Amino acid sequence: MTEGVPDRYSALYRVRFDEGGPDGLVRTSVLLRYAQDLAGLHSAAHGFGRDWYAGRAITWLVRAAEIAVLLPIAVGDDVIATTSVVGWRRVWARRRTDFHAAAGTLVAWINIDWVLIDGRGTPARIPPEFDPVFRAPAADFPLARVRLDDTPRDATRTSFRVRPQELDPMEHVNNAVYADWFDEAVLGAGGWSAVRGVPRLVRLEYARAVEADALIESAAWPGSGGNGGWSAWIADGDGTELLRARLEPA
Repeated sequence: MTEGVPDRYSALYRVRFDEGGPDGLVRTSVLLRYAQDLAGLHSAAHGFGRDWYAGRAITWLVRAAEIAVLLPIAVGDDVIATTSVVGWRRVWARRRTDFHAAAGTLVAWINIDWVLIDGRGTPARIPPEFDPVFRAPAADFPLARVRLDDTPRDATRTSFRVRPQELDPMEHVNNAVYADWFDEAVLGAGGWSAVRGVPRLVRLEYARAVEADALIESAAWPGSGGNGGWSAWIADGDGTELLRARLEPA
């Protein structure tokens, strides 16, 4: 693939009332939704919309995400989101999305690692026609990973079932919902100040997709050393891991 300056795409988002928490600030999952929406707009603007992907029986699946909230983003604020593919390698690509306030200040950023899969769920090669359009360089970094310590005995555990409103058009739980589940697990363990803290860094590693009505179990616990960090995992009712996550002060 030819390397070049990555193509960029921008859009304006206004934080809606329902996208804020009780403190009036945007939830982590909302920024993930913006980034996902922007990626779709960027792709469609170059002729690679949902119909194009459906005709080739391929789709992108989120493998990992890093979300850094650097400054408060409140209900009613306008943010300008800009995305580009900053690196790719055979079957996966990393998108970087920066969020700037109207005055130009960087208020948040997101890295998302996407894996391209076919109709059988097998990794598929990135189509060559993407190269002259998105102009991403070869990735000189690995897929992001989240490593957790052993789950302590006093970790806070919860269980629930997937709600219908958590499914996306692919009939899977949307990747942003996992961020809500992570927040819910940490909040249930007493981590309010961490979940709503600014600045904060959230790291998510997705293991597999979740279907409708699945039983979900989670465990969350504070990190050692008293630095305000939190860890959590989310699994299905059979114990199959779905997500590993870390929350740290940025």
